[in-house]
Amino acid sequence: MPEADGLLGRLGSLEDRHRELSLRIIDPDVISDVAAYRSAMRDFNELDPIVARIQRFRVASDDLRAAQDDVHSEDAELADMAQEEVDRLTEELASLKRELEEALVPDDPSDRRDCILEVRAGTGGDEAALWAGDLFRMYVRYCESKGWKVESVGSHAGSSGGYKEVVARVSGEGVFGHLKYESGTHRVQRVPATESQGRIHTSAATVAILPEAEATDVTLDLKDVRKDTFRASGAGGQHVNKTESAVRLTHLPTGIVVECQDGRSQHANYEQALGVLRARLWEAEDQARRAAEAAERKSQVGTGDRSGKIRTYNYPQGRVTDHRIGMTLHALERLLGGELEELIQALRSTERMERLKQAGISQAE
Repeated sequence: MPEADGLLGRLGSLEDRHRELSLRIIDPDVISDVAAYRSAMRDFNELDPIVARIQRFRVASDDLRAAQDDVHSEDAELADMAQEEVDRLTEELASLKRELEEALVPDDPSDRRDCILEVRAGTGGDEAALWAGDLFRMYVRYCESKGWKVESVGSHAGSSGGYKEVVARVSGEGVFGHLKYESGTHRVQRVPATESQGRIHTSAATVAILPEAEATDVTLDLKDVRKDTFRASGAGGQHVNKTESAVRLTHLPTGIVVECQDGRSQHANYEQALGVLRARLWEAEDQARRAAEAAERKSQVGTGDRSGKIRTYNYPQGRVTDHRIGMTLHALERLLGGELEELIQALRSTERMERLKQAGISQAE
């Protein structure tokens, strides 16, 4: 079976990497380094089930060859049994082949990272701030359903409620790989509470999902960072802290400004703000690579592009439409309640199919 042999040849690099990692995770030097050991174990655990499928594919290929020989046996009963085995193994190998070809298309390494979630009110005045608040609560509920941790970094409340801006850190397994599709402009069509004549208004909020950067990812000279402190404020601007625990960092070369005021101390706020600053700087450096990938795939799914409208939430009709994949769900309340998995999985599936197509791998059943 030349086709099977060719696939196994291409998968050899994964088996080599698996063997390398199996030795790495028992290396005393690696075990003594918590970060290195955690990274090696994570990579090993990801490859382990793939290597098990490779081994099963190899055994099934050998079994198929033997069964095909028996199909031509003069013993009619043996030939019939062999044909049943050929049919079963052919189906199993086709399924394994699809799974293994997908394994040859690596995920974006950033998908494993934690992320920074930023929601900002756009056009629409007070209604946009209320909408930003609704979106942020939607994401918090979704994250809670996934068992992820959401830590508030800072926020600026709207004058009538909601947020002009809210920033949080989300940590957990594969956080960025799920939430990255949410970057963009989210438009809402509804009757605001302040509308006396029942007219439908359109407003918007922008969402940014930034992969969290490690200290080694970004060259950040603290001499280029100006640190200012001030008192943390609550809704309406009243001070909620008598000490200057809130921190504002300004990256002088780029002009990027980060504020953090929700930590318990100035030190905690400084560390959080530094993390957000690294994420924004790393995103700026990484944007060119992701834009190039998007141009190759001719799609903006998963690229983090925030320039265009990605989704519309229509209250009168109870529907949500994702414009990138043309998907409409008549489940507005459920989605705003944090049940985003169906939509996010559809976006993940679309991106995966595009990556496989780019790699020349067919997804035909």
